[in-house]
Amino acid sequence: MQLKDQFKYLVGGYYGVNLIDEYPLKVYILKDIENYIKDFIKVNPIENFDYLKEATTIQEKMTTKTKLQDALIVLQMINGPMELVFIIKKQLKNHN
Repeated sequence: MQLKDQFKYLVGGYYGVNLIDEYPLKVYILKDIENYIKDFIKVNPIENFDYLKEATTIQEKMTTKTKLQDALIVLQMINGPMELVFIIKKQLKNHN
């Protein structure tokens, strides 16, 4: 997997968690994911890559289903709360 692809699913996961309004502590999880993304960029710089432009494209064009799926991956990476994982899985089940 290329670094650009990893960045895309990290950002997609961020926006997937952001879609979950019924989880009251999502702002804390979003901050954790944001810090994880910043650390990823610091450790794995990608030359000639516009991070902000790519993040905007992901936010606008990625499907809700893909964002939610990416959120599950990211939550596993950061050891996110299982309650949030269950909420996302329920959203995905209802999204089909």
